[in-house]
Amino acid sequence: MKAAVIESVGRAVVTEVPDPTPGPREVVVEVAACGLCGTDLHILQGEFAPKLPIVPGHEFAGQVVGVGGQVTEVAVGDRVAVDPSLYCFECRYCRTGHNNLCERWAAIGVTTAGGAAQYAVAPVANCVKLPEHVRTQDAALVEPLSCAVRGYDVLRSRLGAHVLIYGSGTMGLMMLELAKRTGAASVDMVDVNPARLETARRLGVTASAVNADELDRPQGWDLVVDATGNAAAIQDGLGRVSKAGTFLQFGVADYATRVTIDPYRIYNQEITITGSMAVLHSFERAAELFANGVLDPEVFISDRIPLERYPAALEQFAAGVGRKIVVVP
Repeated sequence: MKAAVIESVGRAVVTEVPDPTPGPREVVVEVAACGLCGTDLHILQGEFAPKLPIVPGHEFAGQVVGVGGQVTEVAVGDRVAVDPSLYCFECRYCRTGHNNLCERWAAIGVTTAGGAAQYAVAPVANCVKLPEHVRTQDAALVEPLSCAVRGYDVLRSRLGAHVLIYGSGTMGLMMLELAKRTGAASVDMVDVNPARLETARRLGVTASAVNADELDRPQGWDLVVDATGNAAAIQDGLGRVSKAGTFLQFGVADYATRVTIDPYRIYNQEITITGSMAVLHSFERAAELFANGVLDPEVFISDRIPLERYPAALEQFAAGVGRKIVVVP
C-alpha cells in the first residue's frame, strides 16, 4: 500500500509499505482522510516520535475493511473515527485517571504507523462508529476536536467569562466554537495572519486583532488560551490574564521554548496557569458534538490534498496557508 513516511529529520516521502495485519483485538481501517497537525511538523523536526522512520497521521477516519479474530464491536463496512491514544492502563497515572500522562504513552501516527496511508491498524477500543449523516471524509476533525474538548475540561469555565484566544488556526477556531457553547460573555482572538482572522470573524468572534493592545479590555480576560505554541504569543498572553483568571497552554511549543512568569503577580492576583495534553475521556463526546454540528467541515477544512502530495501538504501547513489540511489516499 501507499503511505507517507517521515524517513529522517526534515525528510518526508510517499512510498510503498507492507499492508497492515490486525491483531486479535484490532481492526484495519481504509483511510478516507487524515488531517495534518502541528505534531506532524514536530515529528518532521525530530521531536515527539521516539524513532524514525514512521508513518505519521493521528487524525483520521475511514471504513473498517478487516477485523481481528476477537473483534465483535465493529464489523467490516462500519465507518469509524479513530482515537490515536495508546495507554498502558497499569502505571500510576493511568490508575488515577490521567491516562494522557501515561508513563508508557504512545499514539498511532507518533509511535506506531498512522493514518497518512491507504490503510491503518487501530485497537477496536479506539474506534467510534460514525452516524449515517456524517461524511467519513470530514470525520478526521473529530480527533482535534477531542483535544479542544479536553482543553475545556481543564478550564472548568464558568458562565459569563471573557475569553481571549491566541491563534486562529484550526485549534484556536475550535476553542472559539466551544467557548461560544459554554456560555462565554465574549470571545476575542489575536493572530498575525489576516486570512485566519477573517475565518474567526466569519465564525462569530466578538473582536479580533493582530495585537491584543487593539482590544478594549484593560482589566484583562478571565480565560486566556494560547493555541499557537509561539513564545511571543505565550508571553503576551500571560500578561493579559485578569485577577483570579486562568491561562491555558493549549498550543504545542517546541522543547526549547521559554517564557518568563511573575510569581508575585500569580500569588497576589490568584492567577492559574495550566496545560492540556491531547485527549482524555473526550473522544466520544467530541464525536457526538461533531455529529450534532458543532463544527462546519466546509469552514474548517480548507484543503483536501492527495496522499501522493503529502510532502507538499506539510510544506503548505508549515507556511500557515489555509486552515485544516487533510490528505486523501
